[in-house]
Amino acid sequence: MRTLIVTVAGTATRFNRDTEKEVLKCLYYKERPEYTLLYQILAKSDGIDEYIVVGGYLYDQLEVFVEHNLLPFKSKIKLVYNPRYRDYGSGYSLVKGLEAVSEKTDEIIFAEGDLFFDRKSFATVVNTPQNILTINREFIMSNKAVALYTDEYDSIHYLYDSRHKLLFIPEAFKAVYNSAQIWKFISPELLKDVVNNLTNKQMCGTNLEIIQGYFGNLSCGQYEIIPMKIWCNCNTITDYENIYKMLKDENIK
Repeated sequence: MRTLIVTVAGTATRFNRDTEKEVLKCLYYKERPEYTLLYQILAKSDGIDEYIVVGGYLYDQLEVFVEHNLLPFKSKIKLVYNPRYRDYGSGYSLVKGLEAVSEKTDEIIFAEGDLFFDRKSFATVVNTPQNILTINREFIMSNKAVALYTDEYDSIHYLYDSRHKLLFIPEAFKAVYNSAQIWKFISPELLKDVVNNLTNKQMCGTNLEIIQGYFGNLSCGQYEIIPMKIWCNCNTITDYENIYKMLKDENIK
């Protein structure tokens, strides 16, 4: 059984600088609801048995949208509320999502809810029988990127600055990538152990605390790196406008 966790609890501060009223960026759209990021993520998730959507900010809007605009997926959706979306980091949304995962699940895929990507690349993530971390082809810019590098022993290390200022690699490395912020975990038991061993400080941090804890325990033969052919992290209205143009392009699937 495969479960997809999508986290959409954040307050979208950068996105809402250019909107007339505050919105959940995963629900923002032009023309029709099918052009929201959330709808697109679920529509491209072939082979998924269970969707867990974790919200917080403007949660009532999320509930209404799921009820009326996600009808093709509604029977598979579990909607989860994160009460600490304002004072905790993104990691707590992942924790709440993991708490809701079915006991029958043997593969967990996690995607941040402000992403746009192509169906074919995501299908590769879903169908590859291995732990997966994904990368994109954008330049690594410290003001927005989640970066990762492999050290001399091929161990994975993630880098992110919540202040969006600088990234620092403290050691020699073999390769550095821009994360596409989609992951696949084929050991729910190991993932649960990582969460159970988080410190209070880590519990309040970003989801990278959990992801690093999981992938940092794997050897290079226990995971694959998959590049996303089409990928965008939607942080601003301008980002959405670019996504909208791609949605209108019939060649983008």
